[in-house]
Amino acid sequence: MEKDGLVIVYTGKGKGKTTAALGIVLRAVGYGKKICMIQFIKGSWHYGEMYSSKKLEPEFEMIAVGKGFVGIIDDKSSKDDHEKIAKEAIRISMEKIQSGKYDIVILDEINYAINLDLINIEDVKNLIKSKPEKLDLVLTGNYAKEEIIDLADLVTEMREIKHPFQQGIKARKGIDF
Repeated sequence: MEKDGLVIVYTGKGKGKTTAALGIVLRAVGYGKKICMIQFIKGSWHYGEMYSSKKLEPEFEMIAVGKGFVGIIDDKSSKDDHEKIAKEAIRISMEKIQSGKYDIVILDEINYAINLDLINIEDVKNLIKSKPEKLDLVLTGNYAKEEIIDLADLVTEMREIKHPFQQGIKARKGIDF
């Protein structure tokens, strides 16, 4: 049996969820597929995929909507601001999913946005249920809810076994961001 579009979830506390989604991008661009990635959390930070995504245009479009990671030391935005931006990311996601322009849509850190109560899980379930039959939809971020997992065709959990941060090694360009 062959199914057209899949729902793929990358979750877990280990590193590599966004990286796995970007692996799909690299593979799909090789076949001339059109991909859109909407980033729910990382928006105000500077990180490698912001720059490399430009090199994969026009097949790959990346939209960073978030205001940066929520609740960390240098987060100057209110929870209300983060919620407004996350709701805007939901609107953009629905627009991109329904546009018919893409073969794959990636909703980066959406599971984390649900977990932080920035967006409603029902809105995310509606995104999944409304996707066109042939569209592949990828959702990343830790704390994927059981309701999201139940709607998925493929779920991979990244599990941290060892991380350089535990040894005091700071995040590195090209590896961590």
